[in-house]
Amino acid sequence: MGRRPARNTPGGLGKGGQKGGFKAAFEGEIVAEIEALVGTDAVDDWDLEAIETAARRKAMRVAAHAVERLINADTSDHGDPTAPCACGQTARYAGRRDKTFESVLGSLTLSRAYYHCESCETGFCPRDRALGLQGGSLSPGVLRMVGRVGAMVSFEEGHELLAELGGVNVPTKHVERAAEALGREIAEDEKRVALPPAPDDPVAPTLYLGMDGTGVPVRKEELVDRAGKQPDGSAKTREVKLVTVWSAEGRDEEDTPVRDEGSVSYSAAIESAAQKDTDETPSEFAARVEREAKRRGFERAKRQVVLGDGAKWIWNLASEHFPDAIQIVDRFHAKQHLSDVAKSIYGPGSDLGKQWARERYDELDAGDTEAILCALRMHSPNDDEARKCFDYINGNRERMRYADFRAAGLCTSTGVVEAGCKTAIGTRCKRAGMHWTVAGADATIALRCCKLSGRYEDFWERRSATRAAAA
Repeated sequence: MGRRPARNTPGGLGKGGQKGGFKAAFEGEIVAEIEALVGTDAVDDWDLEAIETAARRKAMRVAAHAVERLINADTSDHGDPTAPCACGQTARYAGRRDKTFESVLGSLTLSRAYYHCESCETGFCPRDRALGLQGGSLSPGVLRMVGRVGAMVSFEEGHELLAELGGVNVPTKHVERAAEALGREIAEDEKRVALPPAPDDPVAPTLYLGMDGTGVPVRKEELVDRAGKQPDGSAKTREVKLVTVWSAEGRDEEDTPVRDEGSVSYSAAIESAAQKDTDETPSEFAARVEREAKRRGFERAKRQVVLGDGAKWIWNLASEHFPDAIQIVDRFHAKQHLSDVAKSIYGPGSDLGKQWARERYDELDAGDTEAILCALRMHSPNDDEARKCFDYINGNRERMRYADFRAAGLCTSTGVVEAGCKTAIGTRCKRAGMHWTVAGADATIALRCCKLSGRYEDFWERRSATRAAAA
């Protein structure tokens, strides 16, 4: 998929005799370069690391020159004096233009037929489209590499990795621009392509869907008139909303459900989950959640579970879009609320507070929310934390039936979701000194989620097929 059949073109490799001659000449040139590099020293006297690094560099240079010569020898891209322009008018041939591209072999300077359209006053080279080179100076192979490093490390580190491991020189700023452009393509592809699993593809008996939000540091201009959590009411971050889907059919030694390896997928962006009852379409984030659920076959699972930290927007979205799903509040978030109450009533580090909290934990594990509410009710008239916790527990009682959930073999922790906030968002976007534009953060997050979810190669195949069809 994504490949076009080879054509026998003048100066190309399609003819057997030329191909054989080219192969012999190419191999001879490589051998000669390496022999000159090694010299006459005995093998035991070699600096192997230096030799293998230099040999690779020389071999790539020879290969780049060979590819460059072969492409430039073929002038069939100037077959007609005119060519159709994207604006619908006719462009006229205006000579050949040279441009240097960065490829996995090194720099290639290619000569291409250039057509200019007087109607829209733009020009283009048909060969760029045919070779997947339009819109930039990176070859498809290098662009794929940039996407991989841009998803996983900072742009500066990506520049260093490309140079050290691939021998490819892409400046840091160019890595940033190319990776973010690719991320924007992925974001659009994510909206267009939400195919469910094939009917004969297995779906886990129980699928979990978790949602959460985490702040990403952004530039000041992205925060104008936005309220935040700073002491003066200002904001330093914008919230990324994340949805993740996974299965947990495995069990540990305590018979607790364990996330199945390779089952986690992510989708996230800086977008709103807010929605009014009168809205005819779902919020941006709700639509994202629906797409991810569709891709994973969430509603095909015999048991569907939505996990969250208790935020109302999560349960509003879950009730609206997955009415048959079991809703579970993360047990550790609930315990944290109880711990905060104990500290508020008895003071931090108090033995009485620790005992009070332990008793509430045991009641929570047993699903005895009535006993917890009774204990909170005693303190709520005089303690704000107790009053807030009472409302929290009372509003989520059905989502805190932990004894029943445990007996049914269900996860009661959002650890996978919280790990997703760190893995998919924090590790890449919340490092020291980083301040994003919203567009840049969204593009990078789309790229990273695609890679971590195991969808990067599928996206690349669709991209290649689309461009091949348009060529």
